[in-house]
Amino acid sequence: MENPVAKKLEALLKLQIIDSKLDEIKKVRGDLPVEVQDLEDEIAGYETRISKFKEELTVLNETVSKHKQEIKEAERLTEKYQQQQANVKNNREFEAISKEMELQDLEGQVAKKKIRETLAKIEKKEDAIDDTEKALEERNKDLKNKRRELDIIMSESEEDEDKLLKEREKRSKLIEPRLYRPYSKIRENAQNGLAVVMVKRDACGGCFNIVPPQRQAEIREKKKIIVCEHCGRIFADVEEVVVVEKEKVKKTGIRKKGTEAAGTPKVAAEE
Repeated sequence: MENPVAKKLEALLKLQIIDSKLDEIKKVRGDLPVEVQDLEDEIAGYETRISKFKEELTVLNETVSKHKQEIKEAERLTEKYQQQQANVKNNREFEAISKEMELQDLEGQVAKKKIRETLAKIEKKEDAIDDTEKALEERNKDLKNKRRELDIIMSESEEDEDKLLKEREKRSKLIEPRLYRPYSKIRENAQNGLAVVMVKRDACGGCFNIVPPQRQAEIREKKKIIVCEHCGRIFADVEEVVVVEKEKVKKTGIRKKGTEAAGTPKVAAEE
């Protein structure tokens, strides 16, 4: 009669073998995928910063244009008041126009000061853009090199990875959700990615804690899903250790003679 638990454990073990092979492929890639992602995020940050700086630069340039218009307007009004001042009829009008001219002169001076301040801000902003663009250029070079390196590694394992992923998809569908969910959770939490292990040399294949003989007997029976009481990994089976006895070396005739020679001497026959 077919053992349903044994079938489930076999399916889990096969899935674990596939996942372990995929882990090895990812391990070969090392930190390159993470480094590439970090560089892409950093570059996106630089690009956003440059875009923001340019928007601020546009506003500052518009501010300079506005102040220049104010200066032109002040100069226009000053010229107008000068013409009016030439045709005044009394001192009162002369003084009133003179105050207006002083006010426009002051407006012009304030606008010029603001222009100088804004131009200083523009210069700093342009320097910041230049520095950020240089950093962006360096990061783009780094990203290009990292991507090339990653592409070479991925191309070497791409075919194997595709096969494993297809096989994994097929295998995972054979496992019921109530087993697949804990399997996935254990794999996420396990440093080595092992969720299903064998008992090897009387110890858990994941955390290496000793598994008592009675527990091993229950694991061999495969009547129920048994997990390690220390790490929670699922036991698939107990790996049988085959003890190979050393073949006893047969004593050769020469060995016997040698033994005799080395042994007690024969008693000489009585005369």
